Amino acid sequence: MKWLAPLLCTSLLAACSGKPPTPAVQPASASTARVATPWDDLKKDEQRARDVQKVVNQQAEKQREQAEAANQ
Repeated sequence: MKWLAPLLCTSLLAACSGKPPTPAVQPASASTARVATPWDDLKKDEQRARDVQKVVNQQAEKQREQAEAANQ
């Protein structure tokens, strides 16, 4: 009976100490897919702000031109 416990522990350790299982192969489309990050939304907001600023600058330039034309 004394030899049963060490034998059981040794066999359990031998069974658990093997190589880790190989990971499942991901499809090619999943490996090339881009993962969203928290910064993506910030970059979208930044680009939207740049676009709005361009429109505001264009409108200000038009108003400036109209004011100069009216003053002459």
